[in-house]
Amino acid sequence: MFEYFKELKKKYGFNFYNTLIFVTGIFRELIYERKQELVKEFNEQLDLHFNIISHGIENYYLGKATEHNYNNKKVMIINMGGKTTELITFIGGKIIDRKNLIVGVADLMNAFPEVNESLSKCTIEAMNQFVKEKLVDISFDQDYDCAIFTGGEERFEILTDFELEENNLFDDGIHKYKVSYENYVKGTEKVFFDSKYTLENLYKLMPGNPKWMDGARPGAIIPLAIFDLANIKTIIPSDVNLIHGVINDSK
Repeated sequence: MFEYFKELKKKYGFNFYNTLIFVTGIFRELIYERKQELVKEFNEQLDLHFNIISHGIENYYLGKATEHNYNNKKVMIINMGGKTTELITFIGGKIIDRKNLIVGVADLMNAFPEVNESLSKCTIEAMNQFVKEKLVDISFDQDYDCAIFTGGEERFEILTDFELEENNLFDDGIHKYKVSYENYVKGTEKVFFDSKYTLENLYKLMPGNPKWMDGARPGAIIPLAIFDLANIKTIIPSDVNLIHGVINDSK
């Protein structure tokens, strides 16, 4: 990890004055002493801020990243990470609900390692049920107009030829597309089982960061379970992430 950040620092000119590093779910699980060691090592080796932010702060920045009136629609924002998932509900530009879920992509990858065979040897149904059991104590409204699924999802769905339509629900200058629940399921089935979308071929679709695709299949399942539980029929794929919230909050 330190070698990776050394490369980034050299390539982009990162320094103490122009760079903040925010890390989330997996790092939050470290014991207190290890967290202190990491912060100290980053300061000494890289001279960079290293911030392990709380789940609540992560959710706060998600709200800042996605703040909009959405044409007065009721919109769920879904932000998924390795160990946690954040949900926000907007109505008329105001946040009316936040949920911090303790489930993420790493949980599915650990429970279903065969999902990342060349073609998945795990079923969507079994993985979906696994997530729903994790969320059995969480209650969801049933009257959402849509959900926005963040974190590179728009790029991914374009690369893998999901059946996208023009987003006619709202205009925020960012989110151009929507996909129906049915077509989201069809697209997910493709990347699990279609020979066109072997893991090797998925890597080729993103040559600059091929390992991102390791989370693509399991990462499709957590939102799918939420769509089912909240009766969401329209999905807006999004490339917005936490850093957009940090930028918006600093303006």
